[in-house]
Amino acid sequence: MAFPELAAGQLEAVAAAERVANPGCYATGAIALIRPLVQAGVMPVDFPLSLPAVSGYSGGGRQMMEAYEAGTAPLFEIYGLGLAHKHLPEIMKYTGLTRRPVFIPSVGNFQQGMLVQLPLHLDLLPGQPTAAQLHEVLARHYAGSEWVTVESAPESGKLTTLALNDTNKMELRVFGNEEYRHAVLIARLDNLGKGASGAAVQNLKLMLGL
Repeated sequence: MAFPELAAGQLEAVAAAERVANPGCYATGAIALIRPLVQAGVMPVDFPLSLPAVSGYSGGGRQMMEAYEAGTAPLFEIYGLGLAHKHLPEIMKYTGLTRRPVFIPSVGNFQQGMLVQLPLHLDLLPGQPTAAQLHEVLARHYAGSEWVTVESAPESGKLTTLALNDTNKMELRVFGNEEYRHAVLIARLDNLGKGASGAAVQNLKLMLGL
């Protein structure tokens, strides 16, 4: 699977491969958040998870793009409420999860940009970690990565979808409230960048030794 930051050795595996498959845009954000927690033993593979997410309309195909650009689409819409979204099998495969997450995708009236959220009750996780400890797990996993970075949560408590548009970057953050023992981990990326063609170009360069 062509996510070079997935785990140790994955970059070398992509570089040596003859064919690779890029993960989907939503899956890229979800895997980036969950895999390090599972790998570090912080999250059991059968832990019940929900994954609310929002994308720009460019990820929805030609009909959706035409509707938004014509002004006939809703400003915001949740979809995939049959709870059988096509990205779920790859999320489970590459995170190691055995319990199917509840994935809730949505689309907004902006062309590109994506937020994938992972809400957690900290006191239900083994060892009852703090939000700061989850941040450290992510930071260790992606240390030295060129394209995936772990950033501090802004004091404003806000996060826009648009800041990484037209880049191959992905930013991960942990927002926490220790009084209530809640955390929300968020991956921000461009659904057309690290979530699509940006990742493809990154992997092509690795495979061609550029």
